[in-house]
Amino acid sequence: MKELFILAIVTAFTLVTYYLVEPFAHSHMHKHYESQGFAYKDLPALTKKGDATRGKDLVMGAGACTGCHGIKVAGIAAPMDAVTAAQSYGVNPPDLSNAGVVFDPKFLASLINNPAHALMLDHKYNAKTGKTFPMPQFYGAGGDKAQEVADMVAYLQSIAVPADKLTPNMAFETACGRCHAIHYEYNLNGKMHPAWTQIGETPKFKHKQDELAFEMKVANYDDALTKYLGKLPPDLSMYIRSRGEHYISTFVENPQNYLKGTAMPRVGVTAEAAEKVITHLQDVGDSKRHKRESVGRNVMIFIIIFAIFAILWKKEVWKELH
Repeated sequence: MKELFILAIVTAFTLVTYYLVEPFAHSHMHKHYESQGFAYKDLPALTKKGDATRGKDLVMGAGACTGCHGIKVAGIAAPMDAVTAAQSYGVNPPDLSNAGVVFDPKFLASLINNPAHALMLDHKYNAKTGKTFPMPQFYGAGGDKAQEVADMVAYLQSIAVPADKLTPNMAFETACGRCHAIHYEYNLNGKMHPAWTQIGETPKFKHKQDELAFEMKVANYDDALTKYLGKLPPDLSMYIRSRGEHYISTFVENPQNYLKGTAMPRVGVTAEAAEKVITHLQDVGDSKRHKRESVGRNVMIFIIIFAIFAILWKKEVWKELH
């Protein structure tokens, strides 16, 4: 029993040390805010039931969404390439194929009605600054505006993949991939993915001039994005390991809590989509974590079994002295 008592003491001190070094340190090195569950309580609730068929007509017509956005799932290409769009608007407008599953319905409705407010950028785009947000607000198509907005949201939800089919990679690309890069190649589910840039995955090149041309496009996009936001958003390759899951999740939920006056918009994702973004960052920042956890579990089982046999052997050898 004495040995087990010593083992318990050592284990307890090890766990306390780990807590002080890892989670406790993170909570004191960075500001700490509790999540609000991605409820977006400052945004008005949808009071109308949308009709996807009418919403499609609005998105394609009076809503003028396809004037800036592509909808690949509907066979509609973006009107401009990513670099030209960034030079025009500051950032490339997202493809809307999966907007209905990645973004919260209340957020989408508010984004259509008043983009600057939905994105929490009122401090940057207002009468005092004289700046107008690049995305125009929807003034209605002549009918019940609240119903029209609900119809547009319903259409976006109808064309998106089901929530259980939304992969972490898809969630990241829609929510974060137009502003943040991942400069490292990473192994995801046994498949190597090339480095991610704000204009997409880095292709494989046969000729050096093609590689240089692509790098020039990325540089031009990043230059436009830097002018739009004030600084280039950080590379997220190792961000999950330096900041932690809680920090990134609550930062995405409300950037203004951490950086008052930041140009980074509220992303407006659902809680489920945010979880998938976090999963993607975990897979990128620590691509072997699942394998390591499996090996670690097996090692712990071995150590426990070995410890039991060691104690029994010790008792047998030293039984006459006890």
